[in-house]
Amino acid sequence: MKNVNVALVRLLQFSVFVLFTFMVLIYFGAMILLPLDAAVLLIKLFTAIGLNGFIAAFVAVPAVAYLGLRVYKIPGLCAMVIDTGIELVNTGKSKIDAFNAIADSVKA
Repeated sequence: MKNVNVALVRLLQFSVFVLFTFMVLIYFGAMILLPLDAAVLLIKLFTAIGLNGFIAAFVAVPAVAYLGLRVYKIPGLCAMVIDTGIELVNTGKSKIDAFNAIADSVKA
């Protein structure tokens, strides 16, 4: 019965690991894809207005880059966003380590 309990604890530990890994990948992936999405939306807006796709991209990409520069220059914002992601990683690690103590207590 101990082996079954340990296996269940390890299964739950693995599911928590997968969950936190997914959340971290989504968090940092969203930070990377936001400027790309803004550029695509601006290109679609400019093509709806009547500009050629190449000209729309030629205008939209520097506009998004300028907005990214403005966001980057806001004091403490980038550090806060990165720290939030790092805290998410640390929280996941502490929760996974907590399962080790539970597994050790079940083994005994």
